[in-house]
Amino acid sequence: MLPGWVDHYGHMNLAYYLVGFDLATDALWPSLGLGPAFHARGLGTFAAESWQAYNREVTEGAPLAFDSEVLAHDAKRLLCRHTMFHATEGWQAAENEVLYLCMDLGARRVGAWPEDVLARFAERARGGAPKRLALKR
Repeated sequence: MLPGWVDHYGHMNLAYYLVGFDLATDALWPSLGLGPAFHARGLGTFAAESWQAYNREVTEGAPLAFDSEVLAHDAKRLLCRHTMFHATEGWQAAENEVLYLCMDLGARRVGAWPEDVLARFAERARGGAPKRLALKR
């Protein structure tokens, strides 16, 4: 956690949990064929919905680590969970579920995932169940 992420209570401000989870997304994307290589294909990912749970207080100077998993996917959507841990003590600080959409960046509309990307989603899925979000409402 960076010093600027601390609020007047001496713990991580809730907005920075999302920053941390977004950085975890950036770290996950290359293993799924997303990120810069995906952008080069004229495609991108937009977050459509997210849910956070704050399980334990994170105070200034706490080292953080993240685990990310694919929970579900279909032709146009991807549901992932990121879990935030204290990097040395191992306890869970927070978790985040995010529903992402495949976006055709030229049309600025939802499109279909390429077959090679869908295969990577299937490879990364561990069988975890979502707690709050779903592919469809």
